[in-house]
Amino acid sequence: MLMRYTSEPELLLIIVVAFVVAITIHEFSHALVATWLGDDLPRLQGRVSLNPLRHLDPLGTLMIAIASFGWGRPVLVNPYRLRFGLHRGMALVALAGPVSNLLLAVVLTPLVRQLVESADANPLAVQGVFLILQLNVFLAVFNLIPIPPLDGFSVVVGLAPTAMADRLNELRRYGPVALLAVFLLISVFPAASGIIARPANFLTGLLLGP
Repeated sequence: MLMRYTSEPELLLIIVVAFVVAITIHEFSHALVATWLGDDLPRLQGRVSLNPLRHLDPLGTLMIAIASFGWGRPVLVNPYRLRFGLHRGMALVALAGPVSNLLLAVVLTPLVRQLVESADANPLAVQGVFLILQLNVFLAVFNLIPIPPLDGFSVVVGLAPTAMADRLNELRRYGPVALLAVFLLISVFPAASGIIARPANFLTGLLLGP
C-alpha cells in the first residue's frame, strides 16, 4: 500500500505528528511497566503520562523537523527496585517500548483500511494515520536491534545467564559509539538500511496487505 503526499509542508507536518505520537507511546510504556514492576522513579518524574511534553527531547524533536528522524528523553529506571531481578526486570521494561509501538500499529490497521476505502476521507488524514502506523512499526524494529543503548540490547541481556549478562552490561558504556556507528554505516552504505527497512516493510505489509 503506497501513499502519495500532496506537498512538502504537509509531509513535514505528518512526519512530526507521527514521531510525537510514536515517541510518546514508546516512552510512556517504558515508564508504565517500570512502575508496575515496583520502581516509582518514573512516576515521580512525571513520565507515567501520555502528555508528549513529558517525553520529548528538545534536540531529538528539532532533528525530526530537520532530518525526519528523532528521539525522546530516556525514562530513568532504578533496576534494583524491579521485580524479577535486575536483568530480567530491565528486559521487560525495555521490551515494553517496541511492543507498545507494534500494538498501536495493530490498533490503527482497521482505521487505515477504512480511511483508504472511503471516498470521502481527507487525504491528509489518510496519510497521517498511515504514517503513524508505518513509523511505529519502524521504531519497534529499530529499537529491537541488540546493541546498546537500544531496547533490544536490554532484552538480550535479560535472556542471558547471569554471569554473561553482567559481562554484557559492561558494553553499555560504548552505547553512544555503537549507535553512531550504525547511523554512519547506513549513511555510507544505504543498502545497510535494509536490516531495518525489510522487516519493517514486511510487518507493515502483513498488517495492511498489498
